[in-house]
Amino acid sequence: MIKKLLHSLREYKTAAILTMLVMTGEVVMETLIPFKMADLIDIGFGEGNLSYIIKTGLLLILFALGSFLFGVLGSLIGAKAGTGFAKNLRSDMFRNVQTFSFSNIDRFSTASIITRLTTDVSNVQNTFTMAIRMAIRTPMTMIFSALMTFFINWKLALIMLAIVPVLTAALMLIAWKVFPVFERAFKIFDRLNNIVQENLHGIRVVKSFVREEHEIDKFEKTSGEIFDNFSIAEKILAWNNPIMMACMYTGMLLIAWVGAHFIVNGEAVTVSFMGTVFTTGLLNSILTYSMQILFSCMGLSMIFVMMIISRESMRRITEILDEKATITDPERPVTEVKDGSIEFRNVDFSYAGDRERLCLANVSLKIPSGATVGIIGGTGSSKSTLVQMIPRLYEATAGQVLVGGVDVSQYDLFALREAVSMVLQKNLLFSGSIKDNMRWGNENASDEEIIHACKLAAADDFIREFPEGYDTHIEQGGTNVSGGQRQRLCIARALLKNPRILILDDSTSAVDTATDASIRRAFREEIPDITKLIIAQRISSVQDADMIVVMDNGRINAAGTHEELIKNNAIYREVYESQQKGGAGNE
Repeated sequence: MIKKLLHSLREYKTAAILTMLVMTGEVVMETLIPFKMADLIDIGFGEGNLSYIIKTGLLLILFALGSFLFGVLGSLIGAKAGTGFAKNLRSDMFRNVQTFSFSNIDRFSTASIITRLTTDVSNVQNTFTMAIRMAIRTPMTMIFSALMTFFINWKLALIMLAIVPVLTAALMLIAWKVFPVFERAFKIFDRLNNIVQENLHGIRVVKSFVREEHEIDKFEKTSGEIFDNFSIAEKILAWNNPIMMACMYTGMLLIAWVGAHFIVNGEAVTVSFMGTVFTTGLLNSILTYSMQILFSCMGLSMIFVMMIISRESMRRITEILDEKATITDPERPVTEVKDGSIEFRNVDFSYAGDRERLCLANVSLKIPSGATVGIIGGTGSSKSTLVQMIPRLYEATAGQVLVGGVDVSQYDLFALREAVSMVLQKNLLFSGSIKDNMRWGNENASDEEIIHACKLAAADDFIREFPEGYDTHIEQGGTNVSGGQRQRLCIARALLKNPRILILDDSTSAVDTATDASIRRAFREEIPDITKLIIAQRISSVQDADMIVVMDNGRINAAGTHEELIKNNAIYREVYESQQKGGAGNE
């Protein structure tokens, strides 16, 4: 998991390594200070040697300045490495999400992906920044301090080492207890983000039904669950510092007590270049090294806590990075769609990949290039699923889908999807001007091409009524235009792609029948060579199509012209008669 994440370090790898080297320099400076302090106490102050005191004092100041400079440099370089790592991590995740097919996206909720790109990456960034500074500094300090203590007196060093297994066991117990709590908490975070996203997206519905209090209660309940879980986690983690401090200060007291006996009894030092007997200065050095080990343990403890918190974040990020797109380009892709002909050959499809739970079953249909095909059917009859297989947004579980006589699995995905324009009932507009939104269909479209496409989609008239015309700013999601206007703008955007195939998935449901008829007439007269698939609830939207397909429970119940279906198909006739009686066709 960590190896996978570190792939995102890339150009910041040098900064991370340099940070660790600089922190090593800081440790060396800090380790030398207690060693020279022993000499200052025993020789300088003990013997009253003023010149030695001055010389050693200056050397200690030099070591302190070196430690300070290395520390500052390490912080600056480490911050650059940490923020750069987070930037790359977010970019890698977002790029991988862009490759996902619909089936990949179905595995993750939108709120969960947002949490992973924000909160989880921030957790990992903080842990990484701390790790490259502290994970080198603290072990190195512990090693150097322990080695110096061994050099001075190995018996005292063993006291500190005896504490390590006790401390390690306590930390492992804490980790074992707290990991499941954080795992549960981050799942609740996803739910909280989903509530916020859903509430903001549907704020007009919330207010129209006067459900503000209900939504507030739902938010506060979920927020309270996060509070409860993090409170439990923090209570467990709160044992970390007391246990560590108790262990370390117990060790220091033992060292002070045993060391005092060594001074009184004239205990010999380990190495001869420090003198022959254990002195006050050496005891002071060992106590200082013990303090350094203590602070190193505190640093490791902080890293340990951060690792616990970010472990679940790391796992969730890795899930996104490891997710492989279920739909990819073949080895030798076809890069040109020659025409807009479509054929379904015995197609089965299941969202779960389970042949026992098919959404589409044994679908066979042939559509010539340039034809206009209407698709009707009840809710849940898999009309949208059918057309989403044409640009290969979903992969057929069995059978073949052909476009231009070629299996869609053989196409370059970009080439295939460039040849197919889809307009959904809930298609989105993005923040920016109307022209900016239109150029999603063709980034190089001229103003004349944009106006022509908008005229075909019956959008030009209402656009010109805006004070700023085509430069009118569209809010995120197109919330400052009506549903019908939004649908017509989306149709115009799709037309600017100049596709081989145009799919309208119930995308004129919010426009009146006169405007609907105007759009269909423009399509018939202006773009006769484009294959047009129109999913609709209103018979009037498809009755003049070359062919009408009736879907029922994931199967094609019938296909034919309006007149043929009125005569021969009970489902179509029933829908037609109910709309005629209810006046639905004249809404």
